[in-house]
Amino acid sequence: ASHNSMCYHDNSLVSASLEALIQHLVPTVDYYPDRSYVFTFLLSSRLFLHPYELMTRVCHLCVEQQRSGDALLDKIRFREVAPKLVQLLTEWTETFPYDFRDERMMRCLKDMTHHVARGDEYSWRAMQQMTQRLIKRLSALGQYEEAVAALNAVAMERPASLKSKQASGQRSDVLSVCDDPFILAQQLTHIELDRLSFIGPEEFIQTFAMKDPLENHKGFFRKRKTSNLEAYVNWFNRLSYLVATEICMPVKKKHRARIIEFFIDVAQECFNIGNFNSLMAIITGMNMSPVSRLKKTWSKVNTDKFEILEHQMDPSSNFSNYRTALRGATQRSETAHSSQEKIVIPFFSLLIKDIYFLNEGCASRLANGHINFEKLWELAKQVSEFLVWRQVICPFDRDRRILQYLVTTPVFSEDELHLASYESEGPENNMEKDSRRSLRWV
Repeated sequence: ASHNSMCYHDNSLVSASLEALIQHLVPTVDYYPDRSYVFTFLLSSRLFLHPYELMTRVCHLCVEQQRSGDALLDKIRFREVAPKLVQLLTEWTETFPYDFRDERMMRCLKDMTHHVARGDEYSWRAMQQMTQRLIKRLSALGQYEEAVAALNAVAMERPASLKSKQASGQRSDVLSVCDDPFILAQQLTHIELDRLSFIGPEEFIQTFAMKDPLENHKGFFRKRKTSNLEAYVNWFNRLSYLVATEICMPVKKKHRARIIEFFIDVAQECFNIGNFNSLMAIITGMNMSPVSRLKKTWSKVNTDKFEILEHQMDPSSNFSNYRTALRGATQRSETAHSSQEKIVIPFFSLLIKDIYFLNEGCASRLANGHINFEKLWELAKQVSEFLVWRQVICPFDRDRRILQYLVTTPVFSEDELHLASYESEGPENNMEKDSRRSLRWV
């Protein structure tokens, strides 16, 4: 079925022209778009036009549609539609607040507030409250970004004690900070949920958007495009390197084996909690070559539990074991009786990859120039699932000392890891001997 440049199949929108989709977003006195449509189009419209452009067009259409040529009638008609316009802008500011880091978006919001004020005091008050909530959210985001940058700066201060194992006696290790795997897994979950909560849903889509190098208004957008998403991926990398550093650092084999066993237990607790991202970061750290080559150390470790965890996160068949576990955790979350049962923290790099392949594997526009809305529904489905996981409040007590250690303690670079590994267990072949020699010259 097709009407007004919009095509439906089984009552579901499958394609439409961009103009028709924008018009479909605009509320009228007797119409308000379906919430799932609002989310889906606001999420993916940035593949086709800048959010500022969309907002300008929506607000202009909303005002223009009430014009009759009679000033008094126009005022009455706008007063009737104003609450619906406020509702739409509220959904936009609450779900995609980062769009409003663009000064032009804030200006547009301010102009609409003035316009609404002339017609309807109730709607004007609602606009004021909405703007205050938005400013509060953007302020919290700014503080979070500054805090992450400060923590990263501390972590990058590489003290001399880290340069060689001999001097590493000055550095406390993870067991001296926390020797309970369950508590460490809880603190990792705090970090994961904190960082997840600041990722905007649009960051997934903006990774693919604005590819045109001639895009003249992208500068601001590009600069802040996916910074929270990237910070979260960086956290995964840091945790992997932290695990590898903790294992390679100790001088004694017995101590190294104990730390390996400890991290296996932490990984198991992460799996039980539903924290798949920390679980995968720990497994990644333990599989780094400087760690995996420590055969004498591993001979002291009971690896049964580790092999089960590796099996769960096995990449073969497109991570089918992990996807089964994720479905199980999601079902548990949906019927949860406690905050702890609600926790689902996906293996994040795979989530990004899934969304990327969904975008790359389907055309955004059809041969007739219509936008492929079936693809947009699918993108929205994946991102909205993430939004449900993102809003869980971590139920565990915070331990500031452990959290501080996890996010700021310096970690070895890749070269330093290899050197520390060779100091733990000497090179076994000529290739490793050459590697050690070249590293020492660096």
